[in-house]
Amino acid sequence: MHIDMNAFFAAVEQQSNPALRGKPVAVVGNQKRTIILTASYEARPCGVKTGMTLYEARQKCPQLQLVPANNRLYTYVSSQIMRIFQDYTPLVEVFSVDEAFLDISGSLRYFGSSERIANLIKSRIRTRLGLTCSIGIAPNKLLAKLASDMRKPDGLTFVQLETVADLLEDLPIGELCGIGRKTTRKLNSLGIYTCGELGRFPVTKLKAQFGIIGPRLSLMGQGIDPSPVLSPEQEPEVKTVGHSMTLQQDVSAREDIARFLLQLAEMVGRRARRYAVSGRTVTLTLRYADFSTFSRQQIQSTAIFCSEDIYRAAVKIFDSVFLLQPVRLLGVRLSSLLYRDCQLPLFEPDLRRERLSASLDQINDRHGEFTVMSGSLLEVKGKGSHVISPAWRPRGIRNVGVQ
Repeated sequence: MHIDMNAFFAAVEQQSNPALRGKPVAVVGNQKRTIILTASYEARPCGVKTGMTLYEARQKCPQLQLVPANNRLYTYVSSQIMRIFQDYTPLVEVFSVDEAFLDISGSLRYFGSSERIANLIKSRIRTRLGLTCSIGIAPNKLLAKLASDMRKPDGLTFVQLETVADLLEDLPIGELCGIGRKTTRKLNSLGIYTCGELGRFPVTKLKAQFGIIGPRLSLMGQGIDPSPVLSPEQEPEVKTVGHSMTLQQDVSAREDIARFLLQLAEMVGRRARRYAVSGRTVTLTLRYADFSTFSRQQIQSTAIFCSEDIYRAAVKIFDSVFLLQPVRLLGVRLSSLLYRDCQLPLFEPDLRRERLSASLDQINDRHGEFTVMSGSLLEVKGKGSHVISPAWRPRGIRNVGVQ
């Protein structure tokens, strides 16, 4: 089963503010540089789409009401929705903040049928939260995701195993989750446009063109997906801890960039310490004003988790880069992770620094991100993450604090 909330951000805003109900609404970011994050179903017939600039959206729909994103509210509501799912099966794989896969094969004996489970979930979400969702039920995750997109909003689609071949025969390959624009163009160059054609195409030729994913593409064309639904306990260990931010204006001065790197290093360090991980590789990502993006990394002699160490490594990488243009986006990532034990440092300076970090973390945990901060961050506005990462999860190391 795949469950997808309908126009999630906009629907949450309409539910929390009755004055917005029934009106064309678009949720936008809080930053100066922003786009349409999502549009309500009242705005979509006018042509308002995710990713549009505000000017384009206003041209399409002059009466459009813009609402700044409330990410904390969205993640809170998402957590409530995921708890509802877990009342029907422990096998819930969070796919993003507004969608999840459920393996309900073991729940049928308790609830009677998959359709009944779907209707119970839809009813509880509507009653408790005032929201609607679209649900796809199918033999595997690939088809369930496809099915949930077939009827929106508030839809329920059931794909029987014997109907899969007919369903996929003339379906454009780009409709399958996991086949993006680049892959679609490459498949089109081979004369493959539909899932039926993809399923019949020789696997050896797909492997020659796409490498190890070639056989998987062939299976996808046939509607076959062996991947299981993974509960949070079954998910593989996180391999990186990172944050990035789009700056409110392009910057090129080293002191300005250094302040943003300090902010990012603190956000990365906070998560690393909270979940007792350290890492040996620090990666810096830069995006120029023309949207060209590149990354540089540096391997540390020992695994680190202190924000100061992460910051120093990021600055060292930055100082090795010759800037060709002003910078639009910055990102800092810690990888090659080790899950630490609770052994205290042997040397007094290291022990003192770790205790200081722990004390500051406790204050910020209690009173909010960046309640206590480095003095150089006082000039940085909008501290914290402004976007909900696709990797966000309701709990664990992927539960990134947002504002």
